Amino acid sequence: MNRIVIAGTGSGVGKTTLTIGLMAALKRRGYIVQGFKCGPDYIDPTYHTAVTGRVSRNLDSWILNHEAVKEVFVRGSEGADISIIEGVMGFYDGKSPVSNEGSTAEISMLTESPVVLVVNCQSMARSAAAIVKGFQCFAEGVQIVGVIANRVGSVGHFRLVKEAVEQECGIPVIGYLLWEEEMEIPERHLGLVPSIERGELQPLFDRLADMVEKTVDLERLTELAAVPALRAEARLFRKKEKKMVKIAVAKDAAFHFYYPENLELLERCGVELTYFSPLAGEKLPNDADGIYIGGGFPEEFADVLSKEEEVMVSIREAIRAGLPTLAECGGFMYLTEAIETSDGRTYPMVGIIPGKVKMQKKLAAIGYREVSGTAGNFLLAEEQARGHEFHYSIFTPGKKITHAYQTKELRGEKPEGCLQGNLVAGYTHLHFASQPNIVKRWVEKCREVKESR
Repeated sequence: MNRIVIAGTGSGVGKTTLTIGLMAALKRRGYIVQGFKCGPDYIDPTYHTAVTGRVSRNLDSWILNHEAVKEVFVRGSEGADISIIEGVMGFYDGKSPVSNEGSTAEISMLTESPVVLVVNCQSMARSAAAIVKGFQCFAEGVQIVGVIANRVGSVGHFRLVKEAVEQECGIPVIGYLLWEEEMEIPERHLGLVPSIERGELQPLFDRLADMVEKTVDLERLTELAAVPALRAEARLFRKKEKKMVKIAVAKDAAFHFYYPENLELLERCGVELTYFSPLAGEKLPNDADGIYIGGGFPEEFADVLSKEEEVMVSIREAIRAGLPTLAECGGFMYLTEAIETSDGRTYPMVGIIPGKVKMQKKLAAIGYREVSGTAGNFLLAEEQARGHEFHYSIFTPGKKITHAYQTKELRGEKPEGCLQGNLVAGYTHLHFASQPNIVKRWVEKCREVKESR
């Protein structure tokens, strides 16, 4: 199980560009590459998936317990020649400023993975060694085995950095990227543009592979990644039930933020998943016993979505008829009466949730959430699950609503979302592996509804 963590000294040092380039270059050489992303990011994994041809997975040591993290990693790595784990923020940044909880460092230790540190070396030479030394000495148990220097000005500049780091830190500098050759991947309000909207990505991947092959020692990278296999007990995915119910999943450019494990846990527990695209005018399948509408960018496609009236009617009638439904973030927005986009235009939506959503230019919420269900929430009841929020919109209810969750965050507790019969909706993205009873309760509720029809 060859594996390597691509970590950064901080956000914006080029981890994603480098990670995609490494994946593309290794795949070009015939490797089967598996991608992972530290933290709850949905967008970077879309690039990993597109370049490797294998579904990228999130590794989050705050949302999931440690054994679950290892199980997700080992299971995801099956059949791969090498796994590449892209870090999040700075190497030691996570849930808390006083511990490694939820950080790339903790993920590297849990998965027993060697780490290559990406350092922005612009306007420095010997000082780069001081930075690397600090990261090496900051915490016990990490295995920083190499460095890649980013944003160097010339080959001569790279040689100065390499000599300093290798002398003072005792680890190799295995490559660099020139400042003027760095490729920027377009961004917008939720980060990197999802690959699902980018069309043909191969030219981008080819350019990144060319760039990496020219200045990064891939042979040395694979040597550093050759470490003993990690063992993990199969707990979450141990058994597989026969198919009992069918849940329709909205899946297109407007709705595509799903943890792969959420969908896989549903399948393991007796759910047949059927996919439909509201954006393409596909109505809710008539034989669905439940509905799952994940996050995404409905505001970017509000005009098209608002014109697909038959789709909205099919969803609205099914929810009113009692189909057990979970809607997260973008799905929650879609089920409200309207979305007001950042240009001030308002588009009607499904209208099952009274109130409207308004996009704004600054973040409305970001961070981890510990969630408990309110009375009547068939998914959670009094149990707790973990997830995250990340959105730029605000929801204003049209009348008093029943909240779906009580959430704990950094600043305290707050009620969140909307509960309406068998509809559970809110901004929080839940990870089912943090509370597997979510899946069991959902399947059981779907069975009840199916048998009563």
